[in-house]
Amino acid sequence: MPSTAEQFERLLAERYSCRAFLPQPVATETIERILALAQRTPSWCNAQPWQVYITRGGATGRFRQELFAYAAAHKAEPEYPFPREYRGVYLERRRACGFQLYASVGIARGDREASARQTMENFRLFGAPHAMIVTTDEALGVYGVLDCGAWVNNFMLAARACGVACIAQAALAAHPKLVREFFGIGEDRRIVCGMSFGHEDGAQPVNRFRTERAEIASVVRWLDE
Repeated sequence: MPSTAEQFERLLAERYSCRAFLPQPVATETIERILALAQRTPSWCNAQPWQVYITRGGATGRFRQELFAYAAAHKAEPEYPFPREYRGVYLERRRACGFQLYASVGIARGDREASARQTMENFRLFGAPHAMIVTTDEALGVYGVLDCGAWVNNFMLAARACGVACIAQAALAAHPKLVREFFGIGEDRRIVCGMSFGHEDGAQPVNRFRTERAEIASVVRWLDE
């Protein structure tokens, strides 16, 4: 039998950002199982600030339609600003990821029109049968956001363990006005990010590329004395 560490390593390796889903929904009991696993996420003072909104059935189709139309007509105005800039190695990694993604769907480098169309697929939820919006209490500031990030990671790993594919999406938080109105989110909450999830479409090339990870030596500094 593989060790716990080996099982965890395999789970981490199998998880990826799915960008093409099959239309059939995930059973509610499976989603609830994933949520129960993610609920074990540690948080600052055990505040557990995450509150999430999940679509299913016709609500997913309505959200997809309304969000796509809104995003096509409005600039992004996220409640938590996107990075000011990507520089150095972070820019290199971002570009490498983008080039891999576009190559997987046959988009040539420099084809801005085609890459913009691919970006807009975020607002179609990549065809997923479920969308999720992750929120935190506004009073908790950055600590609530950090806790929600840990919860999102654990949700994705739990989903993978249950045979469900996901993609975490900052894009779903880029238009908070539409999102707030659709889900009825109060002003005491801040929209952190979104997620699309469902069963992956393994026939689509976009689901075959994988991003790389930096070597440990490039991200760790040891202090011995």
